[in-house]
Amino acid sequence: MTDTVNFFDNEILFGADPTPGIVAVESAGDSEVTVFRRDGKSLVSERCPLRPVAWIARALPGSVSLAGELDLSHMIQAPGWKEFQQLQKALKTEKIPFFSWNDPAQQYLATTGRTLFKGLAFEDLRRLQIDIETDTAQGFGFSHASRDPIAAIALSDSTGWEEFLRVEPDSPDSERRVLEETTRLILERDPDVIEGHNIFNFDLPFLAARAKVHGLTLNWGRGGLPLASRPSRLQIAERAIQFERFSLHGRHFIDTYLLALHYDTGARELASFGLKAVARHLGVTEPDRVILDGAEIASSYRSDANDFRTYALQDVRETRAVAATLSGSYFFQTQIFPLSYQDSVLRGNATKINALLLREYLRRGHSIPLPPPTEPFEGGMTEIFETGVLRDVWHCDAASLYPSIMLAFDIGPRTDELGIFLGLLRELRSFRLKAKAAMRSESESAARLRLDALQNTFKILINSFYGYLGFGQGNLADFAAAAEVASRGRAILGSMVDWLRGEGAKVIEIDTDGIYFQPPGGATTEGLADGMAGMLPDGIEVEFGRRYHSMFSYKAKNYALLDPDGHVTIKGGALKSRGMEPFLRDYLDTMIRHLLEEKPGEAEALAASMEADLRARKIPVEKLARTEFLQDSPASYQKKIAASSRNRSAAFEVALRSAQDYKAGDQIRYYITGDSKKVTAYEAAKPLDQYDPSNPDENIPYYSDKLHDLAAKFQPFFPKERDLFG
Repeated sequence: MTDTVNFFDNEILFGADPTPGIVAVESAGDSEVTVFRRDGKSLVSERCPLRPVAWIARALPGSVSLAGELDLSHMIQAPGWKEFQQLQKALKTEKIPFFSWNDPAQQYLATTGRTLFKGLAFEDLRRLQIDIETDTAQGFGFSHASRDPIAAIALSDSTGWEEFLRVEPDSPDSERRVLEETTRLILERDPDVIEGHNIFNFDLPFLAARAKVHGLTLNWGRGGLPLASRPSRLQIAERAIQFERFSLHGRHFIDTYLLALHYDTGARELASFGLKAVARHLGVTEPDRVILDGAEIASSYRSDANDFRTYALQDVRETRAVAATLSGSYFFQTQIFPLSYQDSVLRGNATKINALLLREYLRRGHSIPLPPPTEPFEGGMTEIFETGVLRDVWHCDAASLYPSIMLAFDIGPRTDELGIFLGLLRELRSFRLKAKAAMRSESESAARLRLDALQNTFKILINSFYGYLGFGQGNLADFAAAAEVASRGRAILGSMVDWLRGEGAKVIEIDTDGIYFQPPGGATTEGLADGMAGMLPDGIEVEFGRRYHSMFSYKAKNYALLDPDGHVTIKGGALKSRGMEPFLRDYLDTMIRHLLEEKPGEAEALAASMEADLRARKIPVEKLARTEFLQDSPASYQKKIAASSRNRSAAFEVALRSAQDYKAGDQIRYYITGDSKKVTAYEAAKPLDQYDPSNPDENIPYYSDKLHDLAAKFQPFFPKERDLFG
């Protein structure tokens, strides 16, 4: 990594204090923090003073005046955390505007200019993986800790060590011993990071609840301190995630389920966020992967089959591989932001940019503004011009359009008196180009992967700067600047479209910063790129690189692409809804591929063929069933129904009709029964595990009608507009 040393010398980006090897910072009493640091192979800890600060709007006893003319013009420092909390309370009571960080570790990192992981490679972290299997009671589709014991705990770490701890069936003493042994092993292995898939919403709450049953405390933290938790919420793109946020003294939790959600905001290719689907998509699945469904897990566990042990250990191996694949950017972000590794995953990009900017304002002793009032503004350009299946489709986009506009036209926050925003953005873009160049020339694979993660980190930060302008909680946010950037972006895309049309291209769709089009005859990417570059403003670069065999353009932001290697990419909720029954998703995937491969007859015949399979009951009932999680308790659902504050739900009605004691968080899998397409779903829903193959009762007319309705939406794209079902 010799080529990247100069990157880490940037004090604005990586913090002014170069102390290497810090792996965690934790509160230690009222006026100190404990800093855990790797010194070679040894872990050392030291107590360091904590002096929390707040920006305030006017002078108070003990405060100091800051440079500049911005809203929060003074700074006050407290001798300890207790006094700091009292100060915040007094400021609120007196209605004195202020800003501060409410986490001791973030206060320490921001005020000292230190960050975690400096001088370390990702491989230097001690990473431990954990996965649990549970003994789910018969008749339930999902385990609940108040009802079901643990069946096994699998552990592994980044050295290749692994351990399988099986609980003897129907033995509370065995479950207790396994929990105690898990604690002993975690303390012995002493990881910096504990990784798991859906660990926040399943494994950790389940382990904590089962430990409580036995009167145990999970003292997994450094120094033997206990596991702690609090309810939390995370927004990832359009998805709001409710989860229990767990923490450990001196260690970090990384949930690979959340990493997969973050990854898919860009890729949009994951059909499922389950561990096995994510591992398969990333290409890290073991070739002899054991797959067990719920019933097979229970029988394998109770018979002590070797498959059960293999299945559990492969789960932790896949978790380790998924984490290694998806964590690189967050590892480097932790070297940049005054945040823990765990918080680098759990905090939004705009929040992280705010912390980065304010750390530098703090270092320079400068005043800061209050966040501006929120203002609406028009966003990016999305428009569709052609629908249907089109051959030989090219794509071009303006590289990092919004950041390029900000730099080309000098558009940044008006309140950024120090000019940090645009200066840092310019530096990040330069750094990314250097990192990519170093990556291309690097022959050693591990170094190349590190450089790739570093350049991707710079890319994420670069593309987050525009979002920060429109971030309602950003101290330097500027909604007028965000509106100007978006307006110029729309104008540039419009001029690109006009130019392409003038050259004889057929423009299909604009999707935010890219254009799909059919090229004019005899065109080359080099010729189009050179021609378009001549009409774009200085600083705006266009890339022509991707070509597709065909494109199915359905409606705005909903399309599918077939690349020359035969890979199909589907974009948009109308074509890729995870809320559909599996057989409908299968229909869409297959039908779209037929269209893209120019097999319209097969695409048109598919619905009738699937309907015939439905009527012959050749489609497994699992493909017809919906899977839903109860977001509330059945009792709370009943109260809301009585108050007419919500509609009835098939999943909740199934739970209420069951003799089982369902709770919030349980999973319900159900299908629709009957012999008429006109049924009320919540009345006709039946648990999947009650399906009797010898007496099939799935509602064929109901499912045929759903298939018919879905297929009819695509009928105009087939060569003949006739009833798909004859």
